[in-house]
Amino acid sequence: MSRGYRLFYPALPVLAEHAPHRAVYVGDVDGRCEILAWDRRDGTARQVTDRATGTIRAALDPTGNTVWWFDDDLAGVGRWRICDFDRPDRSVEALPGVAPARHGGIATATDGTTLVGLSGDDGLVLHLRTADGRITEAARIPGYAYLVDLDPAGRLVAVGADASAGAAVTVLTADGERVAGIAGRPERRVWALGFAPGPGPARLLLVVEDGGGYLPATWTETDGLTRHDWCRFDTEVTAGWFADGRRILVRQDRHARSLLYEVDLDGRTRTVVDTPPGSVLDAAVWPDGDIAYIWSDSVTPPQLRSLRGVELPYGPTGPDGPSAPDDTATTDCRRDEIWVPGPGGPVHALVATPTDRELPRPAVFLVHGGPFQHARDAYDPLVEILVSTGCTVVRVNYRGSSGYGSAWRNDFGAGVGLTQLEDLAAVRAHLVAQGAIEDRRVALWGTSWGGYLTLLALGRQPDLWRLGVAISPVADYVAAFEAATPALRELDVLLFGGTPDQVPQAYARASPVTYVDQVRAPVLFAISTGDVRCPPAPVEAYAKLLAARRVPHQVVRRQAGHEDFDAQSHLALMQTVLLFMQRHFDGVREEGTPVALAMARPAG
Repeated sequence: MSRGYRLFYPALPVLAEHAPHRAVYVGDVDGRCEILAWDRRDGTARQVTDRATGTIRAALDPTGNTVWWFDDDLAGVGRWRICDFDRPDRSVEALPGVAPARHGGIATATDGTTLVGLSGDDGLVLHLRTADGRITEAARIPGYAYLVDLDPAGRLVAVGADASAGAAVTVLTADGERVAGIAGRPERRVWALGFAPGPGPARLLLVVEDGGGYLPATWTETDGLTRHDWCRFDTEVTAGWFADGRRILVRQDRHARSLLYEVDLDGRTRTVVDTPPGSVLDAAVWPDGDIAYIWSDSVTPPQLRSLRGVELPYGPTGPDGPSAPDDTATTDCRRDEIWVPGPGGPVHALVATPTDRELPRPAVFLVHGGPFQHARDAYDPLVEILVSTGCTVVRVNYRGSSGYGSAWRNDFGAGVGLTQLEDLAAVRAHLVAQGAIEDRRVALWGTSWGGYLTLLALGRQPDLWRLGVAISPVADYVAAFEAATPALRELDVLLFGGTPDQVPQAYARASPVTYVDQVRAPVLFAISTGDVRCPPAPVEAYAKLLAARRVPHQVVRRQAGHEDFDAQSHLALMQTVLLFMQRHFDGVREEGTPVALAMARPAG
């Protein structure tokens, strides 16, 4: 299982605005995500960072001379460091004397002035570093907020907050004076995306959710907010500028796939950019006008592509420059899409079924996180591994998922978590009735919010699920709220309509620990010591309650944050989970039995 296993971080290289032959990107170095500096002109790359926990955040100044990277701990608290592009082994603190904090955004002006957002429990602090190294505190914004962008002239700053709040977007001067505010509402959310490049008046790009759709908008000091209602999309979009400051590249997520569009805001035209069917995980217009994107489908691992066919880096540097990822074999299986009638409307699901086994098959529901993410038509090695064991793999885009419009995304009518369980149960019932999966052998496997839904389902729907795998889950929503970062608390208040003190019954109904006495299925938990999004202590307490009731379970403890960027750690966890499933999913207890045979054996 370890052959050819490599990490891939789905973010494009960042190119220097005035030296586009220079770039930085996240690559795989000895099974860890690290920052590499890539010279596109001579095809060489140098490793910039070398940290035990990996590194995923970096930036490059417009000249391409200075690399920025974030040196954080497992909890995401750290400092920015800088180094010369040609001497990445010599780094220094970028903001000496500034206390460590969480990443809250970074942006640069044309002259190299860099604005850094650092987030803490009290809010966001913006620090300005000029090209000659002078450092000042630019502004303090209380509560949850994040830095969006600094305009090319270095004069205006865009700050984002909760997209449905009265201060969804705030524009400031670089010294902290408020210029304008753009309000959002629960039914009209607003996201800021960035300032247009080049000289001239600052023009800020935004996306507005309104009337069930999504549309681009722009803001300038003289005209205020201008909505481009002619360019409406029925599902979620994000966008970025072309160099001319007139056109934008729009990426739309729709029904588990992606579409790219070139939109001329002034000419009022929209043109589809030709990309293969599947998912675009990231896309951008590079300074030389090329469109680069990361593409994948269910049988193809993520690939970095560009419309001009530029060779792009993949992994660590070697004697011949950046290396391409190993070929990854896909399992022989049938891949289907189904739409199932559900309580809130048709539910879309992706189903992968082994072709060399008779139906019905045992099934594993892979539950995506978010909640505002979605299962994509994109390569997932976990799908291939589980199908190879003889299981049908089902990925459901339940209510709350993106890619199906605002009404679907915002539907939590039966309660947080409980709404999603209705859709999971509807898809399960449909597949059982069709004879596709075995009624008595259906498991749940989820990470983060997907892990939370796994635990909630085991307690709320104990007759439906035979086994649960919960990686970095929420087990007690009140305890998680108390330990959460400001951003996560803001999300919880949005979902529940208040804090635990304000709406205690809503949190209790949605919390897995409320239903722990009803859990009968074996559960494997994976928790991380530095996880601030889904704290491990409530999960440990939940596991002790299962132990008191003698429910089979296992707790795997990892030295990681909420996200783990170490390939060997992923591999070890996968092996542990499969052995757990081998012992508990179908009654096979001999640990030496091959997993594929164990999973294919009929239920006892």
